[in-house]
Amino acid sequence: MTREKIKVAVVAGPTASGKTALAVELAKRHNGEVVSADSMQIYDEMQIGTARPDEKEMQGVPHHMMGFLSPSESFSVADYVEQAARCIEDIHARGKLPIVAGGTGLYIRSLLRGIRFAQMPEDPSLRRELEEASERDPIALWETLRQLDPQAAAAIHPNNRKRVIRAVEVCRLTGRPFSVQSQEAAEGESPYHWAMVCIGFHDRQKLYDRINLRVGLMLEQGLEEEARNFLQNHPGDTAVQAIGYKELAPYFRGDVTLEEAAEAIRRETRRYAKRQLTWFRREEAACWLYVDEPEGKESLLPRAEEYFCREGILPIEKEAR
Repeated sequence: MTREKIKVAVVAGPTASGKTALAVELAKRHNGEVVSADSMQIYDEMQIGTARPDEKEMQGVPHHMMGFLSPSESFSVADYVEQAARCIEDIHARGKLPIVAGGTGLYIRSLLRGIRFAQMPEDPSLRRELEEASERDPIALWETLRQLDPQAAAAIHPNNRKRVIRAVEVCRLTGRPFSVQSQEAAEGESPYHWAMVCIGFHDRQKLYDRINLRVGLMLEQGLEEEARNFLQNHPGDTAVQAIGYKELAPYFRGDVTLEEAAEAIRRETRRYAKRQLTWFRREEAACWLYVDEPEGKESLLPRAEEYFCREGILPIEKEAR
């Protein structure tokens, strides 16, 4: 007998677009729980800088896959798929609706489409050696990758130190190009009956204005102190490359002013949002909901409900009134 697929609602989009608020409202109205799909919100000690929702924002709705991992621990896409799948199974088993919400497109795509990842080896001692080499000269390590695997080097920016380190590690441990092994991830049959809404803006400047406002609020909430403590406690961890932390490091060293650091955070967050939008535009199955349409913000919930009803995620009687 074929197993019935689990119904999953997905709320995706760029940072600061309002994903959390929409996911929470959906969960409150339709007996749901939220499974986060954010590659930085998984870490503890990074509440403010990753915009992880607090108790007030969650409004009593259970949220999973947030704040459970030390920044010193590694966490792969395959790890996310495995752990998020367990959360979804548990939520469904308790008769509730799983709502995946976040902005890390690779996490969402891999989870929903049943991606199976080839197991690639790890060596903690080699990883430390490569991290030290990257600290000394990140460009030189990227050049090493270019010699080992030109295709991977072409796809990975030299500043993406975490990815460069991992690629070199795999190349050295296996003797095979990292790019080849990454492509061995296979798409299987999805265990989910899913539908996705993406939050967007016709006028991108309006999204950028929200990002600029959010950065100001983060600083008011204590981002400076959080980042200072975090960088002191985790100087060598890859999570220090998260936006909002690495831009404050020059300020702590006395190289830039606080306002210059804040502007760097705003700039990098806007760039990140642009990359997120580019990613989600490739999701042909997504239904886009635009905040800056007439009554856009107020109509997000009923429009999302209407779409999820149409796609069979919500029962028809639950359709927005």
